[in-house]
Amino acid sequence: MKPAHLLRRLVLLEEGEAPALLWSTAYFFLLLFGYYLLRPVREAIGIVRGADKLPWLMTGTLLAMALVNPAFAALVSRLPRRRFIPWTYRFFALNMLGFFLAFRALPGHGGAALGYAFYIWLSVFNLFVVSVFWGLMSDVWSESQGKRLFGFIATGGTLGAMAGAALTGVLSKGFLLGGQRLRVEPLSLLLLSMLTLELAVQCVKRLAAIFRLGNAAHGPREPGPGPLAGLRLLGTSRYLQLIGVYMLLFTLTGTFLYLQQGAIVERAFSGTAARTAAFARIDFWVNGLSLVTQVLLTGRILTGLGIPGVLALLPLLSLAGFGALWVWPTFGVMALVQVLRRGLHYAVDRPARELLYIPLGAEERYKSKPFIDTFVYRGGDLLGAWVPSLLAMIALPLALAALGCSGLWLGSAWVLGRRVKGLAAHDPG
Repeated sequence: MKPAHLLRRLVLLEEGEAPALLWSTAYFFLLLFGYYLLRPVREAIGIVRGADKLPWLMTGTLLAMALVNPAFAALVSRLPRRRFIPWTYRFFALNMLGFFLAFRALPGHGGAALGYAFYIWLSVFNLFVVSVFWGLMSDVWSESQGKRLFGFIATGGTLGAMAGAALTGVLSKGFLLGGQRLRVEPLSLLLLSMLTLELAVQCVKRLAAIFRLGNAAHGPREPGPGPLAGLRLLGTSRYLQLIGVYMLLFTLTGTFLYLQQGAIVERAFSGTAARTAAFARIDFWVNGLSLVTQVLLTGRILTGLGIPGVLALLPLLSLAGFGALWVWPTFGVMALVQVLRRGLHYAVDRPARELLYIPLGAEERYKSKPFIDTFVYRGGDLLGAWVPSLLAMIALPLALAALGCSGLWLGSAWVLGRRVKGLAAHDPG
């Protein structure tokens, strides 16, 4: 059976779309595969001197985002898409090589300072490379195509994350070869991630050829020369501001749920092994729900409910979930809320959010969007990390704050959905 025929059984595929769909899916697979090879290393570094350092690391990440965004906007302003995207990935690959050499050469692997620098760098890397990926997807696919295909493309990321995490676990524990147990040191994963980034660059080149992306900067569909144009648009565009608010509240409520998860698991299970197993079960069901939904349902949900309907799904779920956790703060309830929220985020909310950028121009997609996806996203993380301490000072329950933020999130989704309908009415094609 030809691949295109098999795909049509899973995806609402039209004639001629299969090659670009497969290259896009492979592209996302490689990005998240490379990131999840390194994510466990980052998590271990983050708590090496205590989990109380994490809010400070999030603060450092936000500051790093503030520095990186103008530099990226300047690059985007000088080069066409088919050049600045590969340059971005190769820049991060060179960073990986630099960290590898520094960890190997410096006494004590560079100590906590180099470890924390790597933590912050990887947090920036993850959001930037994914934001650039989705910027290109919203650029080359139309809205009708995105509704049908973005769910399947997201499957590539889910599979890449699972494969990267699994391979890191196997290589870190060691494997038998010729009767001997071999173990790969974590630092070597940096070199493997460099390879996956270069393979992702090759996918970009294939997509550039398929969609005939131009070679000249400042062409009709290329970003303009002003590096600050993205920030100016964000300051004047009500639509972009609504997307930013939606993103901020999504991240903030996610951090609140993450904190509640830690407290509930700590009460429900004793010992590191039991708690690790509990987290693993949640991750397993999140990935399972994401995969099934992405492959079979995302295109149909986006087409059936439309973007406004999908945008309201996660806020409604969070509102109900935080309410349930206030009444029944048990592991079962928390696990159900986490699985549904994270699974549906990966499967339908993220694709719907990326569809929001399709009607916009190159300035918004490649300059405003990375700022929202990185700085605003990490801003929500930072608020979520520090707000509980402030709430404790005024004796306000975290659950009440979570419910309030979920209500605001639902309101922002409603207003954003109305704006999406307005854009569609002005541009029905």
